[in-house]
Amino acid sequence: MKPRVGHIQFINCYPLFYGLKEKNFLPDLDLTKGYPGALSGMLKNNALDMAWIPSIAYAGDYKDYVLLPDISVSSDGEVKSIFLFSKCPAEELDGSAIAMTNVSATAQALLRILMANYYKCRPQYFVAEPDLDTMLKKADAALLIGDDALRAYYKNSARPFVYDLGDIWGKYTELPMVWAVWALREEWAVKNLKVVTNINKIFAEAMRLSLAEIDKVAAKAAQKEEFGSEYLLDYYQCLKYDFNERKRKGLLEYYRQAHGLGLIDHMPPLKILDLPLT
Repeated sequence: MKPRVGHIQFINCYPLFYGLKEKNFLPDLDLTKGYPGALSGMLKNNALDMAWIPSIAYAGDYKDYVLLPDISVSSDGEVKSIFLFSKCPAEELDGSAIAMTNVSATAQALLRILMANYYKCRPQYFVAEPDLDTMLKKADAALLIGDDALRAYYKNSARPFVYDLGDIWGKYTELPMVWAVWALREEWAVKNLKVVTNINKIFAEAMRLSLAEIDKVAAKAAQKEEFGSEYLLDYYQCLKYDFNERKRKGLLEYYRQAHGLGLIDHMPPLKILDLPLT
């Protein structure tokens, strides 16, 4: 039976898919593309064996999961696809309404952390469809992530109050932010360790090749977008795809602060899968 693998259908995850497909590295997988929340739900319900999932989704179900050791979607400073668009300075949003995208809970939790602990504000939050104009008709600020944020910023970068949450998190903690991890159902991973080891090796090589020709990746990704490849190249150069000790420290700090605000029930350990050397 083919491994059932979930792949996030966002531009930020495209480099891995580019490396797998364009370089003919795509292993024999049952591949499902989807949005982060949907994939994390499928993994939780055992409809997938492994998937990119939002970092906060791992915190909720870590007892059932292990993580690939070498890959994440992270940023160390600006991320350029997680934006708060506001009608006023962020520190003036106390008691104000903030509309949050319904696409991923990781950025929702991070916004709550930053507003409470960095800006010392307690806004009123509600979840909405990710359309900036509609959101700002009902709220004083709006949170967008991923492709929606990329497109909105491309059109609205001149707005006076636009905040990059990766940048704010870096200034606040001096640590990276891990947005998504590769999680595997632990029971499946242990039973299929050779398969997982091979997948991890192929993923690492695909990422290496993609990052070596990131200009081509950006050009390919931009073919179906309204913005040019230069905009995406600048974006990709902000992203990090490793999962080193510094990234892990940043992720644990995110969990610590989320737990402190009651956004997650437990402070999860990072259960990194120990793969044999090849």
